[in-house]
Amino acid sequence: MAISDIKRYTHLTDTDVEALSAELAGIRRAVTTSLGAADAAYIRRTIAFQRLLDVAARLTIYSTRSLAGQLLGATALGVAKSVENMEIGHNISHGQWDWMNDPEIHSRNWEWDMAGPSSQWRYSHNYRHHVFSNVVGMDEDLGYGVLRVTRDQPWRPEHLLQPVRNLLLAATFEWGIALHDLHAEQDRTGTTAEKSALSRALIRKLARQVSKDYLLFPALSGRRWRRTLTANLTANLLRNLWAYVVIFCGHFPDGAEKFTRAELENETPAEWYLRQMLGAANFRAGPVMAFLSGNLCYQIEHHLFPDLPSNRYARISTQIQALCEKYNLPYTTGSLARQYLLTLRTIHKLALPDRFLRATSNDAPETASEQKVRAIHETRGTDGRTPRRRHRTRKAKRQVPHGV
Repeated sequence: MAISDIKRYTHLTDTDVEALSAELAGIRRAVTTSLGAADAAYIRRTIAFQRLLDVAARLTIYSTRSLAGQLLGATALGVAKSVENMEIGHNISHGQWDWMNDPEIHSRNWEWDMAGPSSQWRYSHNYRHHVFSNVVGMDEDLGYGVLRVTRDQPWRPEHLLQPVRNLLLAATFEWGIALHDLHAEQDRTGTTAEKSALSRALIRKLARQVSKDYLLFPALSGRRWRRTLTANLTANLLRNLWAYVVIFCGHFPDGAEKFTRAELENETPAEWYLRQMLGAANFRAGPVMAFLSGNLCYQIEHHLFPDLPSNRYARISTQIQALCEKYNLPYTTGSLARQYLLTLRTIHKLALPDRFLRATSNDAPETASEQKVRAIHETRGTDGRTPRRRHRTRKAKRQVPHGV
């Protein structure tokens, strides 16, 4: 079962949790007070690079005569779209660069190159997901309404199809997110007129995206319209697959814990920090892969500080790992392949009813609970040291404290 008492699960006292929160607030304060010209130059360089790569890719697609050249152009265009989606659009929409007071690079004004309107995404993602991260029944990003990713979500016959649904979601990720965001926005509105207005906004954005990629650019290519159309389809598919892998590896591998609504009752800001640390997962990446992923390989750091500039996450991560070691908390990370294979295992396994699964809801590898912690301690006994200091976290493995 999901975690209902985060302090009991981690064996941290009220004093411990408040001390951890104070240290995290100190990290945040140090970053915000040091933001300046170098950070502003970073995002401006990133935008310039992305736009230059987009133009170069489209010129390559148009001018080349070889299959290799067409593949190169389509791949470069897919990379440009991925950079715009994650390192630029996603992070700007989080308000990471609002401190610059640049009207172009501001969360209220940036419209990303994705199917759904960024305004609808901001509510679904910035509020519903980041505020209620991994709370079952509150965070609709837990499986996006089409996948069962924890046993706390009741099994239904339609879940038998989720391996196929997973493939379809991966290939059409931007479209799935657009519909998901529309549902979240409509869910909070009170009138039919407001819901209709939201639907019209989505239709306008979809029409704009389809017209740009599948009508305008092919038309501008003249007799080579088929080549341009194919390259645009390929680039969007590559972007969808990459965004899907990055997002899923940050939220659904073993170690990205889930929580019940009871955890939200009287939750303090300090406990919110702790829930973010336990509910996200990283994957190891070098500078290039980190850039291409929008620095979302540092998903733990992003959930702790979603509005801090992404170029700071790599340095922040060393401080967060030190805090996890100090307070004996997990720092869930691993290779990209490992995190994705763990995610796939959960998706395929939970397509089946619980009666066909070997583990119970309290000892399944993808699910943590206070009951699991208590059972492990009762089995292992004591050695004269406090329970929360016995089982150390290893950053390269998914090893939750206390043997979970």
